[in-house]
Amino acid sequence: MNSWVNLDAVWKIVVVGLVTGAGLPALFALGLRLLNPSGPSSPSDPSAPSGPADEAAAVRPTAGPVGSTLAGLLFALVLAAIGWGIYVIVNHR
Repeated sequence: MNSWVNLDAVWKIVVVGLVTGAGLPALFALGLRLLNPSGPSSPSDPSAPSGPADEAAAVRPTAGPVGSTLAGLLFALVLAAIGWGIYVIVNHR
């Protein structure tokens, strides 16, 4: 550490900035991805002819109970981190 720059403090600021600046949005995006899984869509009636007119009737895959639960936990974690950040800012003395 030199007299001009406190490298320990700079290191802590960089880590917290990366976690909150990239980590929380990544967790939120993962939660959205869990709610909207990708997969082949299937027609609502398997005996119906396939084609461009039938694309509107395609059924999208759903998240299911595990995906919804994990997404909810990730969203709760993001909200808790935001609430904690607000708490720290407001109660700073």
